[in-house]
Amino acid sequence: MTRTGELDRPDGRTVRWYTDGPDDADLVLFWHHGTPNIGQPPGPLMKPATDRGIRWVSIDRPGYGGSTRREGRCVADVVEDVAAVADELEIERFAVVGHSGGGPHALACAALLSSRVRACLSIAGLAPFEAGGLDWYGGMAKGGRLELEAAALGPAALRAQLAEEWDPDSFTPEDNGALAGEWGWFTGIVKAALELGPDGMIDDDLAYVRPWGFAPEDAGAVPVLLAHGGKDRVVPYTHGEWLAGEIGDAERRFFPDDGHISVLLHAETLLDWLVEAA
Repeated sequence: MTRTGELDRPDGRTVRWYTDGPDDADLVLFWHHGTPNIGQPPGPLMKPATDRGIRWVSIDRPGYGGSTRREGRCVADVVEDVAAVADELEIERFAVVGHSGGGPHALACAALLSSRVRACLSIAGLAPFEAGGLDWYGGMAKGGRLELEAAALGPAALRAQLAEEWDPDSFTPEDNGALAGEWGWFTGIVKAALELGPDGMIDDDLAYVRPWGFAPEDAGAVPVLLAHGGKDRVVPYTHGEWLAGEIGDAERRFFPDDGHISVLLHAETLLDWLVEAA
């Protein structure tokens, strides 16, 4: 059963945290959610995690759910909140997992909190906006590309673009099949993420196209696995390829027939990697 709580931060913000699984688990996984989501641990993975002796911990990023907005945040800023929540829950070491926009935030923890992070898994994660040699928008569906192009122009342009309708071509038939099944779980957390308005999503998108506050190659201080679907139209697989080239010893799992959501159908095998790597 998922338990929640709130942590007051020195700057006056509140951070909502979640935990699910046995307190004495051999492995704690810190989950980093995508955009727009809240931090609720991924429902379809609760039983597989429990079967593997895993405990989940996560937070709402600032501006989502029960966490106070932190306007102007960069990707690396999440590390402070992760460390504080881990301290609050008396968790010394943990692995980190991120999906989509959560991928960069997981890598930030691996790079800047390597003394506490046991392993890092990034699933369908973005590369930095300034990634040299990468066609950053290449392969994105029109809606997602327009959203991130607007983010690069600034908050006003992004807010206007987010008022447009969702682009259904962002998801592949494989993604839609996954969403029709157990990964329909996303519907609830997206709705919850947007209940207070678009601020969390705006701050996420702006953070993706600004300097991240760390060098991705520094994430290689811990074991890293980069997983990506070959048909991903939200974050094209070329982002994962670029990250693999930067993070020296990073392992890759490439699923050529999967998209942005359907890649999560392989998450149980990725959990097995985390258990072994950690």
